[in-house]
Amino acid sequence: MYPDIRIEGENFLPQPIYRHTASFLSVFKLALIGLIILGKDPFTFFHMETPGIWLWAQENKIYACMMVFFLSNMIENQCMSTGAFEITLNDVPVWSKLQSGHLPSMQQLVQILENEMKLSAHMDSLPHRRA
Repeated sequence: MYPDIRIEGENFLPQPIYRHTASFLSVFKLALIGLIILGKDPFTFFHMETPGIWLWAQENKIYACMMVFFLSNMIENQCMSTGAFEITLNDVPVWSKLQSGHLPSMQQLVQILENEMKLSAHMDSLPHRRA
């Protein structure tokens, strides 16, 4: 239908606070898994009573490590997900899911592209003024 249209996809970076939170969780996850595997109790270092969940993690190391890994990954992915779906035509934004809050229907998308292409063709046919 539109043979001259090139489609590209790329990641839309989340806000810095979410990126930093995901990075922190990634490092914290590895440290926590390391402590569980090594059998170290970080609470004694802070002169705190060891919570029951840590004692459970020491008794069930494989299950605890898997739980920490998957829960942390789930939160990291949620922090890094923006839900962005941005459409540009000739470097001009024509649709933004971040602004509209939803994806365009196929009819909307076709109508937007047709309107933008007509406008672009009309602008190209206008005589250029020299300064």
